[in-house]
Amino acid sequence: MTESTAESTNGTTLFGRNPVIAALQSERSINKILISQGASGPEIDAIKELARENGVVYQFVERRQLDTIVDGNHQGVAAMVSERPYVEVSDLLDLAKDRGEAPFLAVLDGLQDPHNLGSIIRSADASGAHGIIIPRRNAVGITPTVVKASAGAVDFMPVSRIPNVKQTLDGLKSSGVWCIGLEADGESTFNQADYTSPVAIVVGSEGKGLRPLVRKTCDSVVRLPIVGHTGSLNASVAAALVMYEVFRQRNP
Repeated sequence: MTESTAESTNGTTLFGRNPVIAALQSERSINKILISQGASGPEIDAIKELARENGVVYQFVERRQLDTIVDGNHQGVAAMVSERPYVEVSDLLDLAKDRGEAPFLAVLDGLQDPHNLGSIIRSADASGAHGIIIPRRNAVGITPTVVKASAGAVDFMPVSRIPNVKQTLDGLKSSGVWCIGLEADGESTFNQADYTSPVAIVVGSEGKGLRPLVRKTCDSVVRLPIVGHTGSLNASVAAALVMYEVFRQRNP
């Protein structure tokens, strides 16, 4: 599946049944929903019902119209949505405070693959993280493909886009957040760390891992034990394993 590039001054196009349902459930600003004529099933029924409840206009169109709008598997539905706003890092810390929980964040240092980003957002939502932090440059942002790969979790997981990863880590450390990097040659295994205190999991880019300065800024660097021949795990898989260790320790 390739990424949709259908964007306009009013926003972008979100596609896929579950992502559209999630956008409606999160009360995200939606301008219009297009449904392919003949599309049916419980998800389509849910989309129509949620659209009526939220006062969102939907209309039926020929499938080829969706094919021209969306470059990907739209599953017979697309939504014209407003651009998703990013939040500040302070908002993520405030969210944890409001919930009475120790901050749990994921910082992604230059991730390039939108499917990996979407998968990490989905795992972060499922494991109780308070937010995702990504750099503005040389990294993937929130795209329609990311939204679809997250199965709609992006509409419930706050994302902060920052200018400099090192400076952000320094700021988090000043706020009492322990920054733990994830690398194949980390000093200790990931399950030896204490994740019950405020923590940020720092994940590097595909292939290159953490940049040297970012790694040096981390309070510690952990590894996932690996057998076999590849020597490392996919970034989203590795991140998911560590995030669920955070969840396990916080929910014994």
